[in-house]
Amino acid sequence: MDARHLSQRLLRVASYVPEDARLADIGSDHAYLPAYLGLNNQLAFAIAGEVVEGPYQNAVNEIKKEGLNNLIKVRHADGLAAINIEDNINVITICGMGGPLISEILEEGQLKLANHPLLILQPNVGEKQVRNWLLTNSYRIIAEEILSEDHHIYEIIVAKYDKNAFELSAEDLEFGPFLRQQKNEVFVAKWQEELQKIKYVLEEMKKAREFPIAQEQKMLAKIKRIEGILDD
Repeated sequence: MDARHLSQRLLRVASYVPEDARLADIGSDHAYLPAYLGLNNQLAFAIAGEVVEGPYQNAVNEIKKEGLNNLIKVRHADGLAAINIEDNINVITICGMGGPLISEILEEGQLKLANHPLLILQPNVGEKQVRNWLLTNSYRIIAEEILSEDHHIYEIIVAKYDKNAFELSAEDLEFGPFLRQQKNEVFVAKWQEELQKIKYVLEEMKKAREFPIAQEQKMLAKIKRIEGILDD
């Protein structure tokens, strides 16, 4: 993969970035995503933020190699600290991290969200926590996508600020308000696999001499929720 040949996952993320975006790509690694968008004339300006020295240098080299230094600024910073107010960022992408870390980055960077940028988030795990953060902070989910690539399943969540954002149900938070309605093959495969894992763990726990009843009830409830979504 390089800036001219993105993975399917990043291509789908790129598809949600509007024309002439002022983008901040946080945890940018090699800066492939902003570089791709820059090469395809989709950016007015971009920041590639990276806190780890190695990936930061990779991003610097990639942007220089593609001749995009005037369009994309690579910044060595933690989370949304890469953004300056005068950058007038209107789109933030955070991809390839766990949901708890994405939520933490957004929470700690609240001051950088004052102009309510579009959020395009791609958590590897912990999607429910991301949706919880969005709901708590008046962001409305406007699109979701789930895809499989290289034996991994990825979810993409797109959200915009809306002070009148409607409440999400427990099922929406866990399974995704759009994903659970669309229920494509990847979604079904993900939750069937999760269902089998829980059932296996439950059977193993039952073999133990001391079986925690509260834990059993919690797992049985989750099994019921998953089966309810899959059978709906």
